[in-house]
Amino acid sequence: MARDGFFISSQLPQQRTFDGVPFPAVLSPNPAAPLRTIVEFTDGIQAEKARVESLLKSSGAVLFRGFPVQTAADFNQVVESFGYEELPYVGGAAPRTNVTGRVFTANESPPDQKIPFHHEMAQVAEFPSKLFFFCEQEPKSGGETPIVLSHHIYNLMKEKYPDFVEKLEEHGLIYIRVLGEGDDPSSPIGRGWHSTFMTKDKIVAEERAVRLGMKIEWTPEGARTIMGPIPAVKFDKSRERKIWFNSMVAAYTGWSDSRNDPTKAVKFGDGSLLPTDVLNDCLNILEEECVAIPWKQGDVLLIDNWAVLHSRRSFEPPRRVLASLCK
Repeated sequence: MARDGFFISSQLPQQRTFDGVPFPAVLSPNPAAPLRTIVEFTDGIQAEKARVESLLKSSGAVLFRGFPVQTAADFNQVVESFGYEELPYVGGAAPRTNVTGRVFTANESPPDQKIPFHHEMAQVAEFPSKLFFFCEQEPKSGGETPIVLSHHIYNLMKEKYPDFVEKLEEHGLIYIRVLGEGDDPSSPIGRGWHSTFMTKDKIVAEERAVRLGMKIEWTPEGARTIMGPIPAVKFDKSRERKIWFNSMVAAYTGWSDSRNDPTKAVKFGDGSLLPTDVLNDCLNILEEECVAIPWKQGDVLLIDNWAVLHSRRSFEPPRRVLASLCK
């Protein structure tokens, strides 16, 4: 274990190594400089922010384990200590509730449902650059948040399906979602249009949709949103590489409820249908290449949304994981 300052770099059995870099990076308290309170932890973050950000850039994700983070308020202090600007959750699909400050519940869909791999809010024009997760209560079983390196998935898909990836890069994707007025917590995409656009005024909702590059078609039940064409592959300038920046598999396999048919939720930007066999294989590749570290109470996971896709496995309650999004 490498020792330095307030934190030590730790290893876990589930970690993988890509290009010689552990994924994710794992930091634990340094026994030589124990952090007994949340204030001491946030002071440590501020003192070692440059080191943490260097790890985040090289690895794509940093897991903080063993620190004194017990409540949503503690987690809010941790997020605030990094100094990143908050990104309001406008345009996202997941049902979420504000807990305190800039802390929200993660997706509130039922525990038996998996949430497929995606970049956070990849289906809208304004998305977070970083996101935090916090385990307030660890699951009885299951409930991991698997993560996978986006550029690695791009390279594998490009090698295996060059024609598909070429069309994807040329045309991008169109995402279609049907929303009710209120939230439906039984659905992983059950956020109604009131909370999606943070208003009950249709004119205001339309204005906010336009800023996201989204169209709204009003229906008797609520609204139909159409996003795109929007790029499915982006270029990460900070790392100089292409990334698999989309919610394609998530939409095609997971955007399902009483209003939505997942096979109609995403198309190529030219309106043509996506090949089912390629999408199913992409899902297999994501699962094969991911890292899924079981949650422990107090864990804080910092993800670079430009580098990493994430998902959620089904679980046996109780489980409470909170989230916060940053510009």
